[in-house]
Amino acid sequence: MNLLLDTHVFLWFMIQAPRLSKSIYHRIETTSVVYVSAASLWEMVIKIQLKKLSADPAELAAKIADSGFQELPVSVAHTLALERLPLHHRDLFDRILLAQAHVEHLRLLTADSGLKPYGSVCQLISEAN
Repeated sequence: MNLLLDTHVFLWFMIQAPRLSKSIYHRIETTSVVYVSAASLWEMVIKIQLKKLSADPAELAAKIADSGFQELPVSVAHTLALERLPLHHRDLFDRILLAQAHVEHLRLLTADSGLKPYGSVCQLISEAN
């Protein structure tokens, strides 16, 4: 199954963070198609503005393409799918990623244990120690 990277997983992958295990790096590198949502870039830009992330938005956007990942725009179908998502988790960016994963039949790769109630659409990873 193709993957959608949660925002933090994309960032960790880009900087080769030890937070991701070797098996997760291998999974990302060997999956046919890996997506990064436009909503993730939106989230990163907000974090940059709030001084919670130090990065250049244009460079982050370029890294999506340079990495071989596919950009996943947010569509009307994704937005409408939000209505069918239970409110187990209230983070707006996580919810749109979940909706995108449902609509596009993707597996959301995340370390956010708060997404566990959403079941098989998410692959919960543990941070490598």
